[in-house]
Amino acid sequence: MTVHPHALPAYDRSRLSPGIVHIGLGNFHRAHMAVYLDDLFALGEGMDWAIIGAGVRATDARMRDALKAQDCLSTVIELDPAGKTARRIGAMIDFLEVQPDNAALIAAMSRPEIRIVSLTVTEGGYYVDPATGRFDPAHPDIVADAQHLDRPATVFGAILAALKARRAAGLAPFTVMSCDNLPGNGHVTRAAVAGLARLSDPALADWVETEVAFPNGMVDRITPATGPRERAMAAAFGLADDPVPVTCEPFRQWVLEDNFPAGRPALEKVGVTFTPHVHAYEAMKIRILNGGHAIIAYPGGLMDIEYVHEAMAEPLIAGFLEKVEREEIIPIAPPVPDTNINDYFTLIRERFSNPEVADTERRLCLDGSNRQPKFIIPSIADNLARGILPRGLLLESALWCRYCMGISDSGKLIEANDPNWDRLQANARAAAADPAAWLGMEDIYGDLAQNRDCLAIFGAFLSDLGARGTRAVLADFLKG
Repeated sequence: MTVHPHALPAYDRSRLSPGIVHIGLGNFHRAHMAVYLDDLFALGEGMDWAIIGAGVRATDARMRDALKAQDCLSTVIELDPAGKTARRIGAMIDFLEVQPDNAALIAAMSRPEIRIVSLTVTEGGYYVDPATGRFDPAHPDIVADAQHLDRPATVFGAILAALKARRAAGLAPFTVMSCDNLPGNGHVTRAAVAGLARLSDPALADWVETEVAFPNGMVDRITPATGPRERAMAAAFGLADDPVPVTCEPFRQWVLEDNFPAGRPALEKVGVTFTPHVHAYEAMKIRILNGGHAIIAYPGGLMDIEYVHEAMAEPLIAGFLEKVEREEIIPIAPPVPDTNINDYFTLIRERFSNPEVADTERRLCLDGSNRQPKFIIPSIADNLARGILPRGLLLESALWCRYCMGISDSGKLIEANDPNWDRLQANARAAAADPAAWLGMEDIYGDLAQNRDCLAIFGAFLSDLGARGTRAVLADFLKG
């Protein structure tokens, strides 16, 4: 292990002033956006773009307590197989009190020096109706905020309340920048903020849609959850007093639309790509990396494999990933500027195989009901549109279904691992006799159950998985 002396930021933090409010101080943000800003500040640039942290859930208060106790510094440990390195990230200078009515958050976002509000609230946090893929104005949280915008409970209610206050004060709106792993994350965020406004103030909604910038962006860095292993690593670097260290792979990527009317930090100086072609990078990453995670997650979970690098060391799983990516995902990926997609997949395989990251299969299996419609189902649909039956992706769907039955191939209990676990488990068990009970979940699969060929292939795989187990089914699939 190597660590820089004291691992402290290489700049005078007293010179920092806030320009960004970031909502959702999880591991990914602290290993990604905060690191890019830390690098920029180390160049002596953009010192008026420091972060004020915020949260909208009661559980965010625990993160606030931990970070405030260490002057808002975050320990970030890069897990390079050639040697770990640790640093203390100083890009955040305050963390607002977490309140049910978000008063402190709204007040902070209303300050004129705040020019960007960024957020990482997870893929499932944008109130998208899975059946339509659009913002859901009927969600109870959204309805409640529309009726009480003076004390909103959601992140979008708080953002809207602050934008409304700025408009009333004659201040320019801040830019709203999603850093979540969503296709068209800027468009999705605009739909949520404007959609909420439209429930109570159509004129405000029109203003949001025309005057507020919501740049799209693609983000990438594998960042495992923090547990005893990660805290022990921090202790080995002499940072045992940090209860919330972040570990991450060495690789990171950030691709952004340059749509920041209120200004932005010069992030291009520290490796951020600004381009109008974010959608191409995003499609490549979501289909190949996130889709790849799903492809290795469920067979690993069913085979009682704990870590992602261990799954990649299993020839059946690595072969399954290779075959599905090469035959059913890469051929439909759009071209990406200055990028060889085959080389990109080679890099992905290397990243998945990094033993130092110790990312878990269970984390990759989490929240399939939100992830599958974004990472897998579009690739199925695109193959079908080309007249191709994507057997590998249908096998992945059968593996997910089999996982959601809640029992691994060895008979080990699989604990609930999805916000919709009860529904998924009931449908998965019903699918053993009627495959349409699974593919018929239209909010996830659309009209896929109406495709008789897909239904038959999925059903055959699911039956085979139940009869012979994951290992035998993968072996036969790889034989062709």
